[in-house]
Amino acid sequence: MPELPEVEVVRAGLDRWVRGRTIAEVAVLHPRAVRRHTAGAADLSRRLVGATVRAASRRGKYLWLPLSGLDEPITDPIAEGISRTADAGTHALLAHLGMSGQLLVQPPEAAAEKHLRVRISFTDGGRELRFVDQRTFGGLALEPLVADEARGRVPQPVRHIARDPLDPGFDDAVFIRGLRARQTGVKRALLDQSLISGIGNIYADESLWRARLHYAHPTGELTPVRLRGLLGHIRDVLTQALAAGGTSFDSLYVDVNGRSGHFERGLNAYGRRDLPCPRCGRPIRRESFMNRSSYRCPRCQRTPVRPSW
Repeated sequence: MPELPEVEVVRAGLDRWVRGRTIAEVAVLHPRAVRRHTAGAADLSRRLVGATVRAASRRGKYLWLPLSGLDEPITDPIAEGISRTADAGTHALLAHLGMSGQLLVQPPEAAAEKHLRVRISFTDGGRELRFVDQRTFGGLALEPLVADEARGRVPQPVRHIARDPLDPGFDDAVFIRGLRARQTGVKRALLDQSLISGIGNIYADESLWRARLHYAHPTGELTPVRLRGLLGHIRDVLTQALAAGGTSFDSLYVDVNGRSGHFERGLNAYGRRDLPCPRCGRPIRRESFMNRSSYRCPRCQRTPVRPSW
């Protein structure tokens, strides 16, 4: 699943290519791609036509396009209840990329992708916005924007998601207190999107390798000084991954122009099973963790005396 750097690369591309444009037509080619829009594909298509896209936004792994020109109420009764908490006309097209979702901008004459699910054209006749999803775990939905304390407006489904560590409003002290109170392993805490967003398996492993921490190190035993150091490593990893366009082990994670990132060339731990640790030379281990894999150096990231599995 794409993590913060991959999603931020897509957000920046959307902001460049579709911001300020007005939607002319929406074609839903697979109903599963819009299953989160409970009023149905026809309602989504009808309501998007004539809407103008504003600045692309992101929180954690979610993307959304705020829209103007949507003044009529949502027809779904559940969504209608939510919409009363927001100002009329403030909605967004919310996207989650899932395991294989892609948001691409393509010339209208370009051939349809094999797994094209939704096609959005604009009144200026320029490049289309296409949602492509091989595994159909991702999707699009029209959601009301609701007030989020002092953080502006966000779609209702992402309101519970914490800020990410590159967000200027991220509060280091609040994060450190919250993590130490979790009473769990440090990697489990880093993957908790209600505590810190945007970090998945790849960047958690890379950050823990840099911090010389085992993934099962108990959060309650980490000092604030150690955690501030870990936060520094997390920010360094995410920033470097962003500069490289993200991590792409296959052709699924691409920017809006279909280009893959190349941060995988700079990975020190993740995906490097049996390869020498760049720091000490000991072979990297791959271990089972939360129905996925965790990679660590057995010398640099020693198992704690009382691991929190």
